[in-house]
Amino acid sequence: MEVKATKDMTIGQLISCYPHVAPVLMQIGMHCLGCPSAQAETLEEAAMVHGIDADLLMEKINAFLNQ
Repeated sequence: MEVKATKDMTIGQLISCYPHVAPVLMQIGMHCLGCPSAQAETLEEAAMVHGIDADLLMEKINAFLNQ
């Protein structure tokens, strides 16, 4: 079964469902995974704040989750 993260998921939801994805986020500069804003910030919003293309971020996350 394919796992799929979406841009509208919050970082908190992603980490809660798939804690093993944390290193992928850390690699691209998202080091504050447990901070309060990360709990409510969507992956798309986080990508924008960190200057990362949201679609590329989703490709990386989903490739990692489905390997």
